[in-house]
Amino acid sequence: MTELNLPSINYSAISPILIMLGTALLGVLVEALVPRRWRHVVQLTLALLAVLAALTMVVLNADERIITAGQALAIDGPTLFLQGAILVLAAMALLLIGDRSVERGGAFVAQAAVTAESADDRRQAEGRNGLTEVYPLTTFAIGGMLIFVAANDLLTMFIALEVFSLPLYLLCALARRRRLLSQEAAMKYFLLGAYASAFFLFGVALIYGFTAGIPGRPAGVDFATIHAAVSESPASPVLLFAGMALLAIGLLFKAAAAPFHVWTPDVYQGAPTPVTGFMAACTKVAAFGALLRVFQVAFANANWDFTPVLGAVAVLTMLIGAVLAVTQTDIKRLLAYSSIANAGYLLVGVLAPSRDGLAGTMFYLVAYGFSVLAAFAVVTLVRDDDGEATHLSRWAGLGRRSPFFAALFTFILLAFAGIPLTSGFTSKFAIFGPALDGGQAWLVIAGVLTSMVLAFPYLRVVVMMWLSEPGESTPTVTVPGGLTSAALTIGVLATLVLGVAPAPLLDLAAGAAEFVR
Repeated sequence: MTELNLPSINYSAISPILIMLGTALLGVLVEALVPRRWRHVVQLTLALLAVLAALTMVVLNADERIITAGQALAIDGPTLFLQGAILVLAAMALLLIGDRSVERGGAFVAQAAVTAESADDRRQAEGRNGLTEVYPLTTFAIGGMLIFVAANDLLTMFIALEVFSLPLYLLCALARRRRLLSQEAAMKYFLLGAYASAFFLFGVALIYGFTAGIPGRPAGVDFATIHAAVSESPASPVLLFAGMALLAIGLLFKAAAAPFHVWTPDVYQGAPTPVTGFMAACTKVAAFGALLRVFQVAFANANWDFTPVLGAVAVLTMLIGAVLAVTQTDIKRLLAYSSIANAGYLLVGVLAPSRDGLAGTMFYLVAYGFSVLAAFAVVTLVRDDDGEATHLSRWAGLGRRSPFFAALFTFILLAFAGIPLTSGFTSKFAIFGPALDGGQAWLVIAGVLTSMVLAFPYLRVVVMMWLSEPGESTPTVTVPGGLTSAALTIGVLATLVLGVAPAPLLDLAAGAAEFVR
């Protein structure tokens, strides 16, 4: 009889993942067993408690530096830092998702199967409570992201990619208003995401073939084997370059980098705004966490080969995001192109060949996540009788009608523009400094020039809000409920604190900036 050797698992180290996935399964049972009138409170409380418990375990595991679960998961400094970032930002997103005071019944459709634009659809849009399946879907997505940044082999990374992508496809289709736009966004995201996943999986197959034939080591897709194969494999390097390219397509799609960015404006515009904020903050952290691990651990010995290509992608991403942001007339599409440009800046950090570059990238992800969630929190408040007023012409004169919230949004836009004393300035400095020291001056020059271009649409919105007279079409700003107020306050304060006193988080990122190999 063959003896079965089970892999050793450090359950404490992977407990944040287990907590989120277990809570997601529990949320499914809540949907089946708890009376409808109690589900919203129970599901929101359960999700927030799970995030808090998972974050507590991340803090308690701060000194862990191991590879566990049969070499499938690496628990190290970047993993724990990024998992903590995902959980904190996810808590803010859950506050936006759970608020039902800004719009009666919440931002989500009451019955997902109702036909868009029908009489039943119009009735549900008038205030029936939104469905609560969004909470287990969100917790499944969070759990998948926690696995994604910890994955130590490509198959685990692919599974995590699907675990957090599939719930996002569904969440994008659940907007209470403008249902056709929401469903169109979800369909685009799903189809393009399926293609990106296929590219990623085909890349895994090619990399597996490349690792075959290493003396004394079986073929595999774990990062240690790939790292060794880059130097030692007798296989054709064409397999390596093709595999890297296909893997990069799958990862750059999630990061919203050009030329794989085309889904971003439509999805950001059509998805429920709390889900848009969740994707803009948490998905970006997960995507760049995976990019960092793949290219700085598995393919570290091939950096001379991929740096020029990824550098060109970074420049193209910054250029497309900055230039097309200037032409936008919808605030959510403007923030989408801003997100694309920021993906380009983050790629500069990925290519900075130093520990400072890794730390700067992780700092940037956290700072940008706080700011973008605060921005979308303000977007949810600017409303008329038909829901959110996202066309830029409707924001004219908003500073005179609601100076407090206009001032908050102005501060956030200045942070996006990289103005000093905001987290945006500190973030760009943390990215561009190590890149310049590492000989990537051309990327830094491109980043500075595109930042100047990108400042124009931000300042245009500021001028429109403050220097235009309110018109009949200028919407009102809804008084936020406690949950939205909390998320907005956290985001704005973090944007300010990380601009004025960034040292604690920078030191934390620097201390965590070392992969287990």
